[in-house]
Parts: sequence; C-alpha cells; structure tokens
Amino acid sequence: MQKILVIQTAFIGDAVLATGIVEKLHLTYPDAAIDFIVRKGNESLFLNHPFLNSIIVWDKAKNKYKHLFELWKQIRSTKYDVVVNVQRFAATGFLTAFSKATITIGFDKNPFSFLFTTKVKHVVSNAKNPLHEIERNQMLINSIASGEAMKPKLYPSNADEQSILTYITEDFVCIAPASIWFTKQFPIYKWVELVNAITSTKVYLLGAKNDISMCNDIIAKSNHQNIESLAGRLSFLQSAALMKRATMNYVNDSAPMHFASSVDAPTTAVYCSTLPAFGFGPLSNKRFIVESPIALNCRPCGLHGQKACPIGHYDCANNIKVEQLTQTLIN
Repeated sequence: MQKILVIQTAFIGDAVLATGIVEKLHLTYPDAAIDFIVRKGNESLFLNHPFLNSIIVWDKAKNKYKHLFELWKQIRSTKYDVVVNVQRFAATGFLTAFSKATITIGFDKNPFSFLFTTKVKHVVSNAKNPLHEIERNQMLINSIASGEAMKPKLYPSNADEQSILTYITEDFVCIAPASIWFTKQFPIYKWVELVNAITSTKVYLLGAKNDISMCNDIIAKSNHQNIESLAGRLSFLQSAALMKRATMNYVNDSAPMHFASSVDAPTTAVYCSTLPAFGFGPLSNKRFIVESPIALNCRPCGLHGQKACPIGHYDCANNIKVEQLTQTLIN
C-alpha cells in the first residue's frame, strides 16, 4: 500500500473526526503516502499533521463543479492504491468511483456506491444502538485496517503552542458559545449565568470572527471581572492548543467539541435539541454531557439542528440549570 486518499469535504467537525481514519491507516501502513481532500476553509486544521502527505482543497463556493472536474483529473493522475470516501453524496462518489484506484471504499448510501470495490453499510446511530462517528468511519476501512476505531487527533505546531502562552498565566476555562444551528446553541443568557457562577476563574470566550458580537454581548451582560474574548483572534489549531491547557472547556454540540476531543482536552458538552446518541459526542478522557433534566417529547427535533425551535419554547436549552455545568468543574 503506497498511496491512499481519504475524502471528507463536509463541515469542520466532520473533517476532524475523519482524522481517526488517518491515524489508523498510518498505524497499519506507516510508509504509505496519505492524502486528504477537504472543503476550502478546513485545510488549516491539518497544516502540521505528521501523517498526511498532502491536503487537497475543494472550493465548493466558487466554480464548484469546474473545480470538482479538476480534482477528478488530479486524482486519476496520482493513481492511488486506495480511495476511502467518508461521505454519502454524489460528487465525492463520482471522484471515488472514477479515481482509477485499485480499491475504492464508501458507504452504500452513496449514489455511486455500486461502482465501489468495497461498499459498506451506513449504520445510523440511535439510543438503542449507539455508534460513534469514529466507529462508523472505522467500518469503512475494516477490510484494509481492522481493529478498534482510533480517536481523532490534531497537531498544533510548536509555533501554535508558543502563541497561546501569553494567555496561560493562571487557571482558566474556555467557553465556545456559538453554533451554526440555533437549536444546538446554548442561549446567551445561559452562558452569562455560567460566567457569573465561576467568577473566581479566568474565562476565555472562543469563536470565529462572526462570533465576536456574541462573545462581546456575553461579556457586557456578565459581572465577571476576568473574562476575555478571543473570538476571531486564534486559528483552529491555536484554539485547540489553548483548550488542551484549560481546566474545562464548555462547548455546544459543534466543531469546538471535536477540537477538544482531538487534543484530549477536558470537555463539558451542552446538548440542546440534539442527542449524544446520534454518535458525535465528546471523546476526551475527561468528558461530561449536560442536557435537559426533563424529558421532552419534541427532543430531538432534528439530526443537525434547526434555525429556530419548531415549537417556539426552546425548553431543551432553557431547562438546563447552570449547576449542571459548574458541577463538572468539581469532578
């Protein structure tokens, strides 16, 4: 096995979780050149990954299909031994099926799966049959790299580690308050309650540039005297490096949770409308899950979250007590 391609062009968290495949493939084939296709914007996650030969970027926002055709030609010319497609959509299925690779692997729900040399049943996780995404991904490569699923891992560089030293002058917690989906996001007033309950500890708010306003709002509404927003100021890998050094990281069911998993950072994951049983929960050795103490007939209202609470009350978030979160600082 000399050349392997892994394809995962979904969102940030999905790309992070797919690094578990990279870890296992490298362990099994330490001399293989492993390439990784990601969507544009996610490539900086893997700048320092020691097991990746190259990162190939698909720009989905600009000339999407023109670029897809260019990727296809690049893949064919590389002549991979194996292509592993983590996604179930036609575009990446096309790249896989017509890659000229000796072995092509993907899920059976992909429209092009009938052309793959190895087709794997896509199993949906639920409360009765829980299956983490890294376990589902491992099923893809069982035929070439069997065994237990490996955890995702990111590799902040020495420069990343040095860049966050200025923030590590005392014990601190990190809070990543935002999510793309409204119903995955713990409300601002609840984050303020948490901040006010841990006034004896330094707090860093993490996020992207478009989260700056939310973080500033939390600061303005809190009475915490030692809180700072780093939204838009740290790269993905710098954020992961900082989270690794935190006493606790409070996150939604969103990408920062997977950052924490990738560096084994202590994690408290707040679940509002979604469920850990969907298979995307925290993987750090020290991890806690917080959700509504009251069972709700309307929860979950969707697999990926929604733009608004379908019923309007958002009790899956509002019912959560701040004490559920502060308790994880003690344990």
